Amino acid sequence: MTNFKLTISDIKGKSVSKELKDSDANPLLGLQLGNETDASIAGLTGKLKLTGGSDKSGVPMRNDVHGAARKRVLLSKGVGLQNAEVGQRKRKLMRGNTVSEEIYQVNCKFDGELPVESPVEENTEDKKE
Repeated sequence: MTNFKLTISDIKGKSVSKELKDSDANPLLGLQLGNETDASIAGLTGKLKLTGGSDKSGVPMRNDVHGAARKRVLLSKGVGLQNAEVGQRKRKLMRGNTVSEEIYQVNCKFDGELPVESPVEENTEDKKE
């Protein structure tokens, strides 16, 4: 039973979240960061490029850690390490670059513009009574 929270961002900076469950989420299994897939799994036309993600406990995926396992990696800069001083290195827990069943959130980049959803208009006649 695979569940993903898919966060899709377009070229203009707008982002949308979608929940994918079971058979809808299966096309993402085994993909690596940087790979492209069809956007029809999210109900869009075009391509999605995987850019990142995190597992159920919030451990981020890192592009240069191979596989799907969690590994303690020595970092000097980049994803998962903030405010590092010059020359500082720190060993942190990272998730590999392959999407597996343990991944919860997947971040994607959409190659076009996301459709604009109009806000729901309330019925003003009911409020006057």
